[in-house]
Amino acid sequence: MAQDKVGLEDLKKAVKSKASTGTESAASAPSAQKSDEPAKPKIDKFGRSYATGRRKNAVARVWIKPGSGKIMVNGKESPAYFARPVLQMIINQPFQASNRAGQYDVLCTVSGGGLSGQAGALKHGISRALIAFEPDLRGILKKGGFLTRDSRVVERKKYGLAKARRRFQFSKR
Repeated sequence: MAQDKVGLEDLKKAVKSKASTGTESAASAPSAQKSDEPAKPKIDKFGRSYATGRRKNAVARVWIKPGSGKIMVNGKESPAYFARPVLQMIINQPFQASNRAGQYDVLCTVSGGGLSGQAGALKHGISRALIAFEPDLRGILKKGGFLTRDSRVVERKKYGLAKARRRFQFSKR
């Protein structure tokens, strides 16, 4: 029953020696550290970059290439497809933030949701495609919030209620 008494100083030394061996092994591992080399553009054989954007139930498949700034949505010009000026402004926000307005042609297909959701999906897809074409723009677009997928969707209807939260009118008698 003779036990060695361990003091607080002995415990501190043991913890420090364990911590120093743990950090050395993590620092020496090459996979643990990020490489400092710049990201390479992802451009296909046609000179385009591809990205997918999503918003609500809408999905936009976007291809961008250097050009005059023409935006084609489902085979139509952008002003013909998105008639409201607010939606056109939403689509052009990534180009405005990165000072690339009129430098890229956009070809995209959008499906699902309504016009507002499709415009948001297109904005998200254009932002991601711009980064695929020019990785240096990532900081600007990330700071503007264009790379974050807006996860807000319509809340489901619950049983016993008229809508998602709307209840039927209460009657005392």
